[in-house]
Amino acid sequence: MTAMNITLSQQAAPEIWGEKAILSANDLGFTVHNLQHNLLTVQKAARKIKNQGILNVKLVGNNWGLEECWAFHQGFHSVKNKGSVQYPDLGEQQSEFDNRLKCATFIRELINAPSDTLTPVKLAQQAVEFIQHIAKPNTVSYDIIQGENLQSQGYHGIWTVGKGSSNPAALLTLDFNPQCDENAPVFACLVGKGITFDTGGYSLKPSDGMSTMRTDMGGAALLSGALAFAIARGLNKRVKLYLCCAENMVSHNSFKLGDIITYRNGVTVEVLNTDAEGRLVLADGLIDATKQKPEFIIDAATLTGAAKVAVGNDYHTVLSMDNSLTETLFNAAKKENEPFWRLPFEELHRDQISSSFADIANIGSVPVGAGASTATAFLSYFVENYQQNWLHIDASATFRKTGNDLWAAGATGLGMKTIANLLLSK
Repeated sequence: MTAMNITLSQQAAPEIWGEKAILSANDLGFTVHNLQHNLLTVQKAARKIKNQGILNVKLVGNNWGLEECWAFHQGFHSVKNKGSVQYPDLGEQQSEFDNRLKCATFIRELINAPSDTLTPVKLAQQAVEFIQHIAKPNTVSYDIIQGENLQSQGYHGIWTVGKGSSNPAALLTLDFNPQCDENAPVFACLVGKGITFDTGGYSLKPSDGMSTMRTDMGGAALLSGALAFAIARGLNKRVKLYLCCAENMVSHNSFKLGDIITYRNGVTVEVLNTDAEGRLVLADGLIDATKQKPEFIIDAATLTGAAKVAVGNDYHTVLSMDNSLTETLFNAAKKENEPFWRLPFEELHRDQISSSFADIANIGSVPVGAGASTATAFLSYFVENYQQNWLHIDASATFRKTGNDLWAAGATGLGMKTIANLLLSK
């Protein structure tokens, strides 16, 4: 099938197309009119073209640079009716574009995958396989602890959440060690929530809220893809990745309200809502990450509905007491044209998850609480020096249930470039 030509212009569209038209058509194809050099305009135009059922296009002309091509890809991509795009030769920037495409596609396909095929163990395995494919030989080692071994080795959060499912829970520890030196210091630790399906447990979600819960492993997918992308960009420092993977199901074995979990660092937790399970599994990964004494720790999770209420699907939220680390991330986000927004996390939030029967509860204990902030407060009890060198990403922009004028329905891949940039800029 002949591809339709798409040109890019900084000139206004002919008047017949409307005063602020971003698209016009002629016998040669479509022209994208990007008067303000705004990448979102290019993304919107790509979405409009795709929505008209045009599936095969070719970007032609001299105005298509790396970022313009990437913006077009973001808008044109969709799960159904994928189509194809012929991109121009980007010269020295071609490998950057190709690696973006490869790593973002990995993230998107992983998040979009149904939970009957992507179980906790398979999530861990696929992350390993992809990162090994990107990295040089012998620079990646890993360990996957699963099932009963989680309990015997003290990973009580992951074990508790996952024990109600017939698919065993798993913890992946992946070590990217580019110098192949077992004594090399760990530069950074990444900890991802990998809940491959979340029913809410006995705090059962309604059907509408459960319909997209195969995507509750978005944090794990995002960090895996971001690490791979940083490696592709030339990361030469040691980084450890922890994926905390489980299914939150309802059965006679499932954890219940009032259960108390004792973690390896001595913190006890009363379960007051089984749908607040992401923080329970992340705690195990954060304990391990803290022991590595890295320069910084980042965790990422589709953790709270509260964050999504605050920013919708349009931003990832950031919570941290470390202003310097937060500023570094926002500088990276600006360079990569990705949307992040900061939400508050202060000492007062650590007092808002009290329990009468344990050290802390897994949900807020005040009548009107800041849900994203108290979830971060919970996690802070498992980071030794939580006030410094730790940043939590509540990944609200991971997935869209319905499309809009920028995105098709499905996973976005947003945040991958920012996290990779941060790993390379610190």
